[in-house]
Amino acid sequence: MERSYNQYCATARTLDIVGERWTLLLIRELLTGPKRFSDLQHNLRGLGTGLLSARMKTLERQGLVRRVTLPPPARTPAYALTQAGEELGPVVLDLARWGLKWAMEEPREEEAFHPGWGVLGLRACFQAEAAAGLRAIYEFRVGGETFHARVHDGALETVHGPAQYPDVIITTDDQTFRDIATGKVALADALEHHAASATGDRAALRALRTLFRLPSPQVRGGEAVPSPTTR
Repeated sequence: MERSYNQYCATARTLDIVGERWTLLLIRELLTGPKRFSDLQHNLRGLGTGLLSARMKTLERQGLVRRVTLPPPARTPAYALTQAGEELGPVVLDLARWGLKWAMEEPREEEAFHPGWGVLGLRACFQAEAAAGLRAIYEFRVGGETFHARVHDGALETVHGPAQYPDVIITTDDQTFRDIATGKVALADALEHHAASATGDRAALRALRTLFRLPSPQVRGGEAVPSPTTR
């Protein structure tokens, strides 16, 4: 039985729909494109088959998710967001920005991390003003995952999979990418110490350092935590 706050309030009504555990993480996964049931299982460790099936049925019934068939060569059933689901994108990105500022303490041993989450992470940290007049495509090869970012005069598109004609290719491992993504290590330091490598247009690589900015971490109820030096 679906629970309700029983309040005639837009916030409460929204939480009636998306406030259940795992729901917003399922939206997060689908914001980067259609996913098969097995894809969702792989990326959401700890979400059992039965509960995942129930959540997807609820999201379909609520009009946030629809069933699709992936194009050739896959031709397999998958889930995609409806317009209502897509419009939750800014909400999810704002939660990510809040989390980067207020919630990202040291990783816990039991916590999973997938480099592919960087597809949305790049959107959350994008500095549109720094990208004015820039056209460049950045491909990231992290462990076994590949995704790319297309910057076009202040606009950003991030997509799973390789780019056709990347201007810059950055290669690293999962651990180093996680440290860069959380601000523990600067990209320049990772490159200098050969924990990451970069090939391609040097001007585009230099521009990359200004395109994405992590918010300064803060302690909830306390003082600001100094952010690592970037260069």
